[in-house]
Formats: sequence, C-alpha cells, structure tokens
Amino acid sequence: MSIAVIGGSGVYDPAWLSQRLVREVETPYGQVEVIEGQLATGRSGWFINRHGVGHHVPPHQVNYRANVYALKEVGATQIIATAAVGSMNESMVPGAMVLPDQFIDFTKGTRPATYFEGGAGLGQGVVHTDMTCPFCPDLSRLLATVSEELGLGQLPKRATYVCTEGPRFETAAEIRAYRMMGGDLVGMTAVPEVVLARELGLCYQTLALVTNWAAGLREAILGHEEVMAVLAANAKRTTELLMAALSSASMADD
Repeated sequence: MSIAVIGGSGVYDPAWLSQRLVREVETPYGQVEVIEGQLATGRSGWFINRHGVGHHVPPHQVNYRANVYALKEVGATQIIATAAVGSMNESMVPGAMVLPDQFIDFTKGTRPATYFEGGAGLGQGVVHTDMTCPFCPDLSRLLATVSEELGLGQLPKRATYVCTEGPRFETAAEIRAYRMMGGDLVGMTAVPEVVLARELGLCYQTLALVTNWAAGLREAILGHEEVMAVLAANAKRTTELLMAALSSASMADD
C-alpha cells in the first residue's frame, strides 16, 4: 500500500511527512504540485493541497483529473481525502469525523468527471465504471480502528455524502430534499475525486470533517468563517489521526 492524502479546507500542512520536497508532476490534464516525503516508518508518502496555497481554488474549479492522475503517476495506490462538510444528520454533530460509504452527485457538469471520453488516447473508448461501493472499505476500517486506538472516539462508517457544485452553500429547501433522499452530509469536493480514483484503480476514502449544521437545521446563518474556525479547533486531532493511520498502514505493508 502506498497512501497519499488530498488535503481539503483546513488541512494544509502534511505534518506526518518528514524530509519533504515539492515535485511538479506533469499530467495530460495539467501540472500538479505534489509534496513527497517520508512517513515515520521510512516509507514514502504524498500530499496534495486541493485548494492550493492560500485556499485560492474554489471547489468547482479544482483540477480533479490532474490531481488524481498525478498521485497515480508518483506511485500512490490509495488516497485519503479530507473534506469539510455540513451535517444533515442529528447524530453527526459539528466537530465530528465521519467516513462516508455512499454519495449522491448534485454537481452540475462544470467539472470534468471522467477520464473516459471516447476516441483514441488516454481513457479511450466508452467505459461504465461500477460505483456500487464507491469508497474504500479497507481505508475506512483503518481510520476507524486507529481513531479508537488513539481515544478519538468511534467514527461513523455508514453515511451518504451529497456533493453539490458550490461554492455557495445550499438553500434550506435543498437540504430538506437531500435529507428526504437519505443524505447525511453535504459537501462540494468528494465528486468527482472518488469517481476518478475508481477509474484509475485507486482505493479512495473521504475523511469528512463536520464543520456546521446544514442550512435550515439551525437558526444561525452559515459563513465561511464558522467553517474555518471549527476546522482550526480540530486540526490537531485530524493531523494526529492521519499521522497514526498512515504509519499503521505503512507498517502493515512491510
């Protein structure tokens, strides 16, 4: 197993990597900055800052195809991706970490969502990729086990992530509809990352960081500052979990 991390909002510093260096990886979809380093066990690890330095890339403009392809290119076989999310489930409170196992896609087609576009060359032909179980059960179990070992609590492993286009937050009416469809979490980045990873044969798991209640579930008005404040308060816990999980996975592969 060779695991990479895609850091979402609030996860910008790959503290679990030592001897870090920046690699500019060329892909058919553009150049990607990948941070490469060593885990505590001496194995290699990789990190991509999804939103760029200073969080300047909004979710609908992330070059998802280039990012996932670059990680495949450097040798990653599994990806843990963090994502700030709103909760539509009363049992998943702000500050919680959740491991979704399903998604519902409400993105609007402005973000390329597949490598298979027909014709010749990369991704040639028409391929219908199975998405029955889109997230990686092995990574989910790993993160859940390590969380309990560290005393960070149990991480829910059954949750449906509704992915919206962004960058705006959802309306209260949309949230009511998503809840009726079985949605537990709402975010803006898991799709198409999880789809692209599956197309390249990579195991992918989102570590969803609950930052707020979704629109209409509380009287408070949602704001970006609120999201970032909760992420900052939980940064140490998130980093601790990732560091231990990555080291544990690396040792298991020795």
